[in-house]
Amino acid sequence: MSGWVMRITALYTYPVKGCHRIEHQSTPVEPWGLAGDRRWLMVDDEGIGITQRDTPRLTQLTVIPREGGLELRVPGLLPLSVDEPIDGPEEIVRVFRSKGPAPARVAESEWTSRFLGRDARLVWQADTTGRKIETHARPDDRVSFADGYPVLLANESSLSALNDWLVEAGDEAVPMTRFRPNIVVGGAPPWAEDDWLGQRLLIGDVPFRAAKSCARCVVTTIDQETGEKGKQPLRMLGARRRFDDGLLFAINLIPDMSGVVHVGDPVGVG
Repeated sequence: MSGWVMRITALYTYPVKGCHRIEHQSTPVEPWGLAGDRRWLMVDDEGIGITQRDTPRLTQLTVIPREGGLELRVPGLLPLSVDEPIDGPEEIVRVFRSKGPAPARVAESEWTSRFLGRDARLVWQADTTGRKIETHARPDDRVSFADGYPVLLANESSLSALNDWLVEAGDEAVPMTRFRPNIVVGGAPPWAEDDWLGQRLLIGDVPFRAAKSCARCVVTTIDQETGEKGKQPLRMLGARRRFDDGLLFAINLIPDMSGVVHVGDPVGVG
């Protein structure tokens, strides 16, 4: 850490998996992720999660959290206010077909089906102990409806390096929002996060374990404002950041205790 000081520069949550981001100045950290992050999921008629991988229209879903529920807004539909379905119908869902089953409660189906143009339901993770982390975790670690881990941390300098490669190749730079992180840090060298795996990070007053690098998918090619799909930066990651476990950008974290993190908080490693 000698010679550079690292701090949080941005905090994001995505209350409904795949929805437009919400930016925070501070947010509580819970054992399964940042407060409210990806506790809701839209699923198809088989109970499989609907994500931006197959439905870029989710980029147009704006979510306004409130006590005990959410308001959902998309162009062309009246807003929907939905309560946490504490006593709603129980359903077993899967975030991806290849992932293990997780318990949920059904909140709504009509508005969600109209928004997506197919039979779908909005479900809520009532039981935050119901979804285990599959690898690089302890037996009692849990996760929301995020892909696989509670928190995703990205490094501003790594994005700058990636964008340098893109511009040199004649492509446009991409914003950090393409990678849908929870915590963004500044002040570290490019790709420093590769060396943090297996170590502990102290973010503000909250300790985390650096569990695993994040293998990237087609979502990085989707403009988070318009839903339009391109080819970058995934093609460049394939050329410059290809490893045995995927095309890597950012790292997955597991909180070791609850707390609150703030933009500007220092970040320490080791």
